[in-house]
Amino acid sequence: MALRHQARRLALAPQPPWLHAEVARRMAERLGFIKLQPARVLDASPALGASGELLRQAYPNAQVLWHEADATLAARAAQNCPQSWWQKLRGSPSDQVDRLPARPEVDLLWSNMALHASADLPALLGAWQASIAVGGFVMFSCLGPDSFVELRHVYARTGWGRPAPDWWDMHDIGDLVLKAGFADPVMDQETLRLTWTSPESLLADLRALGGNLAPTRFDGLRGRAWHQQVLAELGTLRDETGRLALTLELVFGHAFKTAPRLAVAPETHVSIDAMRATLRRGKTSG
Repeated sequence: MALRHQARRLALAPQPPWLHAEVARRMAERLGFIKLQPARVLDASPALGASGELLRQAYPNAQVLWHEADATLAARAAQNCPQSWWQKLRGSPSDQVDRLPARPEVDLLWSNMALHASADLPALLGAWQASIAVGGFVMFSCLGPDSFVELRHVYARTGWGRPAPDWWDMHDIGDLVLKAGFADPVMDQETLRLTWTSPESLLADLRALGGNLAPTRFDGLRGRAWHQQVLAELGTLRDETGRLALTLELVFGHAFKTAPRLAVAPETHVSIDAMRATLRRGKTSG
């Protein structure tokens, strides 16, 4: 419920969060390492992911679809996603995918800064895997557990609970990606160090990113005295240059969907995609 509330709050902002746009740019730089040129791309977080134009630049000939599970975010995405040339060619009113798994499957499923907000990560990864055609790939980014570590120390010292949820570790995500049926997952992380001149500007940016989603956060409204105390505690985060500093851990990952191995059994069911991929491999090896 808290995650949905945050998403809807962010959807009311005139622009996607500045952090999401920066992470999208960094993730798009990784596309150059993958030779596959997808014909169908699914953006699984367009409302806040700030990735639409980057995907269209990377794959100008691809059909770019989108999906948002939350109705409020879907409404925002529908306003922000312009009609593609595929839509105009087909006379289709929308490139929206109403539900996952996507049908027909896509060659690339892209998700920027949304995975860490999932309440059921294994189920989400399973839906992603089922949405991708054999030979396609997934690429995603999210916040890591070391994000806002300085705030965690402040909240622990003052007895305020947690300033953020316990996000998934990079290695645990990689394990879940494998369990979902993907192959060759590649996980890496970057650390950003953000600085501000004043506690007020730091607090404003934290609110712009959606606020505190920790389950143990204070449920009621805080007063002016607490607000002043927060500003005072944030003032203790100054570094050697005199600026307030916070750390963000960004996790990036991609993995491929390979053809399933054909098990030897009295009766075996094989999808059309798996059969085609197996036949293609046989022709190549011959």
